[in-house]
Amino acid sequence: MMPDRPSMKPSPYAALYDIVIPKDHIFRRINELVDFSFVTEELTEKYCPDNGRMAIHPIRMFKYLLLKSMNPLSDVDLVERSKYDLSYKFFLDMAPEEAVIDPSSLTKFRKLRLQDQNLLDLLIEKTIAIAMDLDLIETGTIIVDATHTQSRYNLKKPQEILQDQSRKLRKTIYSVNESMKEQFPKKNTKDDLEAELKYCKELIATIEQVPGLSANPKIGESLRLLEETVADDIEQVRCSSDADARTGHKTVDTSFFGYKTHLAMSVERLVTAAIVTTGEKSDGKLLQSLIEKSCAAGIPVNTVIGDTAYSEKTNLQYAEDNHICLISKLNPNITEGHRKKEDEFDFNKDAGMYVCKAGQMAIRKARQGKKGVGTNQKDTYYFDIERCKRCPLREGCYKEGAKSKTYSVSIKSTEHAIQRDFQESEFFKKAVKERYKIEAKNSELKNRHGYRVTSGVGLNGMALQGAMAIFVVNLKRILRLVDEPREAPDQ
Repeated sequence: MMPDRPSMKPSPYAALYDIVIPKDHIFRRINELVDFSFVTEELTEKYCPDNGRMAIHPIRMFKYLLLKSMNPLSDVDLVERSKYDLSYKFFLDMAPEEAVIDPSSLTKFRKLRLQDQNLLDLLIEKTIAIAMDLDLIETGTIIVDATHTQSRYNLKKPQEILQDQSRKLRKTIYSVNESMKEQFPKKNTKDDLEAELKYCKELIATIEQVPGLSANPKIGESLRLLEETVADDIEQVRCSSDADARTGHKTVDTSFFGYKTHLAMSVERLVTAAIVTTGEKSDGKLLQSLIEKSCAAGIPVNTVIGDTAYSEKTNLQYAEDNHICLISKLNPNITEGHRKKEDEFDFNKDAGMYVCKAGQMAIRKARQGKKGVGTNQKDTYYFDIERCKRCPLREGCYKEGAKSKTYSVSIKSTEHAIQRDFQESEFFKKAVKERYKIEAKNSELKNRHGYRVTSGVGLNGMALQGAMAIFVVNLKRILRLVDEPREAPDQ
C-alpha cells in the first residue's frame, strides 16, 4: 500500500539541508503551509497497489510540476537542476545523494495520472481553505477578468513547428561557433513531416557528436526543447497543430490562437475560481460559473467587479436575483440593445465588434435609424461573406447565394436606467478602481509562471498548466499576506 506521503531516505548528508537552506526559504514555508497528502488521496485509484514495482510517489511527481511552474523549464532541464540544487531535493523530500527521476516519468504522470482529475477546482479550493483558516480573506468581493494564452503551435503545420525550433537552435549555435554551418546536415526543403523529422534527428545527432557544444546553457536548452518536440509531442503534433486551440480577438487588428483562462480573484489577490476555455469564448458568459465556483471554494460572494464584458443583461438579472452588487459599466451594444440569437453572437468588448460562434469577427459596423431616437436605431455588424461561404458552421447561418452576412442590435436607451445611475455613484467609482489588481495577477501569471504560451497541447494540457500556475501564485500570495503586518482591530 502506498504511504500518504514520501519519506526521505536515511542519509549521512541530511544535515546539509539545515546548513544551506535558510529557515525562511520558500520551499520550507510551502512544505509547512500545505499538507500534500490530498494528492495521494485524489490519485490512489490511478495506481495499482499489488502489480509491478512501486511507482514514484505521486506527491513527489506533483511537486516536480510545481517546480516547473515556479521556474518554467523543459522536463529535461527541470530534472537536471534537481540533481544538484539542494533546495529542489529538499522540496521533493529526497536525500542529497538520491538519484532523480527520468524526465519521461513526468510525461507519463501528466498523461496517465492527471488527465481525469479536476485539479483546477481542487487546488484553488485547497489554497482558499488555507487562506480562510488563517483569516486572510475578509470580504465577499471578487474581481473577474480573462487572460489569454498563446498556443505553442500557432496554427502551423507540424513540419513548420519543427522548422522553427531547429532554426532557433542553429541560430543559437552560430552565435557561438559559426563554423558549424559546414558540419550540419542539408536542410529539408520538402513540405513533408517525415522529411523534416529525419532532418531534425540528424541535426540533433550532429550536435551531440561535437564535444562540449551542448554544454552551453542556451544551446543545451534549445536542443532539449527540440528533442522533446520530436520525442514527446510529435504524436499529437502529427494529428493536429493544436486541435482544441481557437482564434480569439484582443482588438479589431490583433488576435491570438490559443486559450482563455477566466479568473475570479478576491481583493486580497487570491484566485478564488478559474475556468479554462478555448480562445474564442466570451468573457461575460462565464461570470455566473465564476461566482458559483468562488462560493463553492468558501467565498461568500456579495460584490463582483469587472469590465464592460460582464454587464450583459443576463448577468445583471442574475446579480439582482442573488443579491450581488455587480460593479460593471454598461455598454449599450451588449446590455441595452435588443438582439436575436444571443447564443450565436458574442460581443468582444476590446474590439467593439461581434464574433460569431465560429470565431469570425465582424469587419465593420454601421448605425442605422434616426439619431437621438433610441427605439428606431440599430447597429448592424457586417461579416466577411467569403469566409462565411467556407465556414464549417455555415448551415443555418449562411444563406446560399447571399451577398452579405450581417447581425443587428436594436438600441434601447432607457432599459437599464438603474444600472446607469448606479455607475455614476461614488461607491461604484471607488469600487471599480480595484480592478487593476486582477490585471496585475494576469501579468504575474504570464511573466513569472510561463502562462504567456502553452506548455502542452489541448484543453486538458492548458487546464493542467493553469491548475499548477494558479496553485503556486496563491501559495506565494498567502505567504506574503502572512508576512504583512495586520491592522489591529478597533477597540
